Amino acid sequence: MRKVLGRHLAVDLYDCSFENLDNMDFIKTAIYAAISESAMTPLEFSCHKFEPQGIAALMLLSEGHINLHTYPDLGYAAIDIFSCEDQARPNVMIKILKHYFRPGKIKTTTIKRGDFGSERDMRPRVKVSVAPLRRVRDTGARVLKFLSRPK
Repeated sequence: MRKVLGRHLAVDLYDCSFENLDNMDFIKTAIYAAISESAMTPLEFSCHKFEPQGIAALMLLSEGHINLHTYPDLGYAAIDIFSCEDQARPNVMIKILKHYFRPGKIKTTTIKRGDFGSERDMRPRVKVSVAPLRRVRDTGARVLKFLSRPK
């Protein structure tokens, strides 16, 4: 018997390009590339462009779904991936999306879904990774702040 029915990954991408986040063709290409590399089967795709900016996209999969909302003015994309098949590889999907969007920072929260008693709660597992250039920029800002503090 399976321990859980599926995995739900909530992915936050920060410091992404405005142009990419507001481009429907780019979003569709990125999603299809991620699906083809992750051993998932697409069923139906839907996408909507908001005015003045932003996109919502949804791909139904045989093994779950992926949905994405972009906030170009903030350089931010919110992505949800649900996978209910053991052979599906949602982590590969995240890797491909990271390659396309090139975020400065990515935060991934994983939740086990359909847990029938093996876990006491739905405590998510969170992973944060920061691009090397952002890490250097943030460290430089902290050093300057430290050096400029009153003595």
